Amino acid sequence: MFIGLRRRRAKEQYSGLVAERQKILASIDTDFPRWYQDVLEKAELADNGPVRGTMVIRPYAYAMWERMQSEVDARIKATGAENVYLPLFIPQSHLEREAEHVEGFSPELAVVTHAGGKELTEPVVVRPTSETVFGEVMAKWIQSHRDLPMLLNQWANVVRWEMRPRLFLRTSEFLWQEGHTAHATREDAAAYATRIHLEVYKDFLENVLAIPVLPGFKSPSERFAGAINTMTCEAMMGDGKALQMATSHELGQNFATAFDITYTDSHGQVQTTWTTSWGSSTRMMGGLFMSHGDDSGLRLPPRIAPHQVVVIAVKDDDRTVDAAKHIVADLAAVGVRSRLDARVTPGFGRRATEWELKGVPIRVEVGPRDLDAAQVTYARRDAEGKSTLPLADLASTIPALLDQMQDDMLANARKRLTERTRHVSTIDEAREAAKTGFAVIDWAVLGEAGEQELNKDAITVRCLQTRDGQMPDPLNPEPDLVAIVARAY
Repeated sequence: MFIGLRRRRAKEQYSGLVAERQKILASIDTDFPRWYQDVLEKAELADNGPVRGTMVIRPYAYAMWERMQSEVDARIKATGAENVYLPLFIPQSHLEREAEHVEGFSPELAVVTHAGGKELTEPVVVRPTSETVFGEVMAKWIQSHRDLPMLLNQWANVVRWEMRPRLFLRTSEFLWQEGHTAHATREDAAAYATRIHLEVYKDFLENVLAIPVLPGFKSPSERFAGAINTMTCEAMMGDGKALQMATSHELGQNFATAFDITYTDSHGQVQTTWTTSWGSSTRMMGGLFMSHGDDSGLRLPPRIAPHQVVVIAVKDDDRTVDAAKHIVADLAAVGVRSRLDARVTPGFGRRATEWELKGVPIRVEVGPRDLDAAQVTYARRDAEGKSTLPLADLASTIPALLDQMQDDMLANARKRLTERTRHVSTIDEAREAAKTGFAVIDWAVLGEAGEQELNKDAITVRCLQTRDGQMPDPLNPEPDLVAIVARAY
């Protein structure tokens, strides 16, 4: 009877938390854009900056970005690249040396014309991307074939003036990493860009952020300005729209020719290099929130969560708080990122709602009755309800629960991607499928004319893939590619 009473109280308490959350956030099903804005505000992730289109990243979100940096940086270095830092300001003439590049970025440029109280002799562009300045330094640093490949990466901020900004997705200033490499041959450049795309970006997005992605080529009209090929990782958000998560570009010899990035080969002949660039940004943060969130707020995969477990002391008596502190220490000892919440106010229900809103993977609740029974109560953020666990088994059980949760979140996101992707044979069918998800159509059927037709309805070709869902061969693309089309952020 006592157990039944506790279950009933727990159910009533859970229903109360659900009702309270519904007052905080818009419905994710009926107003996804409003839900996204509510989550950013209520989970204390970001604010608008004082200049239109800029963003203030709050501590909780920045802790996620630091983990993203760490995970991506380790993967980049594993491919042999080294980190550098290049200037924020670029002479305007540098951008103009690659005509297609400057034309593509011209509407987004922020240009400095005055400094030190005087008009500058030459306008200076605030970095929108760094192909041109990397081209300048690579031309100095590369002399011989022994200097190749040159594999460089930088973590920086960039400015691209946005007319319709949205926090984390499109802001006038954002944080990112951008890699730039030079190679002796097209084959080596293509192989390295592919390696970055699959071993760095795809691996990170799927195995850390638990977001399944579709790797493929951008259509010619969607390529990066100045590139001969752009590779992309496309993800489906909770509302069925697409989000570009990372890109890798083969730049051919366009920038190398413009900036005279040459080398002397083993036979003493001067050759032009082949270059690549690749990048990922704080847009991944928006993708993380929109891919996994629900009506209760964020749901963070354990590998990216700043706090994998929050331990809540239900009462503020010494015995309960001391036990909660010991639990946090025990979890930390086995490598679990844990946070103690022993606040007196607000009440337990409000605190539980707050951590659920912030998406902490596991919530452990410790109260006097739990301690009397030598157990704790816990809740997984990706599942409803609560369970109990012997206190003595907590430190050995939680890591396995976190691993299971990570796998389950990826599986659930992959299930949504599969269920909301339709194979179609006509442009009209593709247009209809894009109302709720992705459409897959033969590229030979769609073509650039069909792509332009879909563009009129704000539907774009997200990527081109092989028929078995793989990225095409950059050197010899398969002739029967399919196009993934969708509405996108």
